[in-house]
Amino acid sequence: MPSTTLSLTQQIPLTCSGHTRPVVQLSFSGLVSGSSYLLISACKDGKPILRDGPTGDWLGTFLGHKGAVWSAMLNADTSRAVTASADYTAKVWNAFTGQELVSLLHNHIVKSADFTDDDAAVITGSQDKSVRIFDITRPDQPSTLATHGAPVRSVKWSRHKNVVVSAGDDKRINILDLRAPTAVKTLEVGDSISNISLTSDGRILSCASGKRIIVWDVESFKVVKDIAMDYEVSVAAVNPQRTRIVTGGKSDLLIRSCEFESGKELEVHKGHHGPVHDACFSPDGEVYATGSEDGTVRLWQSNPGSAYGLWQLRKI
Repeated sequence: MPSTTLSLTQQIPLTCSGHTRPVVQLSFSGLVSGSSYLLISACKDGKPILRDGPTGDWLGTFLGHKGAVWSAMLNADTSRAVTASADYTAKVWNAFTGQELVSLLHNHIVKSADFTDDDAAVITGSQDKSVRIFDITRPDQPSTLATHGAPVRSVKWSRHKNVVVSAGDDKRINILDLRAPTAVKTLEVGDSISNISLTSDGRILSCASGKRIIVWDVESFKVVKDIAMDYEVSVAAVNPQRTRIVTGGKSDLLIRSCEFESGKELEVHKGHHGPVHDACFSPDGEVYATGSEDGTVRLWQSNPGSAYGLWQLRKI
């Protein structure tokens, strides 16, 4: 079990307000030009928010859903966003103007959505246990890629392997090839899945399940880390450099930064006033964002003390 070593630097995170209910999912874009990138957040208030990544400054709110939004993702060039909602739709948006481009109808709550590489298609995961793919030029003709034995919690597109990764409440992660009629691989987790996450290059898959953090190499889907924790893990995200894992707890409100190789706790932060539902790293690995039941997004430095963005630090 990882030991705890508290950081000697107290970090003051950037707190991003704007949501009125719990923030349930976050996603950074890739680097857009130079060192700039964006952050999008999904919230139960039904109003996804787009922000400047390094500062957290508000850029816009996507208005149109009539229920909680469970997922929000940007495409590769940040020109479009896709959101998944309890109103039985996934929506594709113009990320520059906030205009709704297409609504993808489902027969149940949509928990997750993502773009494929060419942005011509959207994959979705639904409460009805199905993983679907939509050609956004023909949104009324979706195809079912696979079904889980329970509601689908999350879907991700791996740019490295060109496969869909879907996680369900059946304690399974399916690896789906768009050219194959069935899952090409199934990862049995053994406990309830709280969250799955891919690194920005799509090469590393991490999963928070019960009191474990499991990490796979997407090239082979072999387990490279299986770390036992002493608390129920709500999220586990790996940085692009594969040196850190950020985790959140379901009940203790703490955010932990752990060494990737050993699982040793390097920093423990308290900032949220509710459980942490999601975390993700910026494409350069310098920042990680956390979203919480308290309705806020908080931005943290991966390397406290370095000159980056707007952070203020206080030595203790």
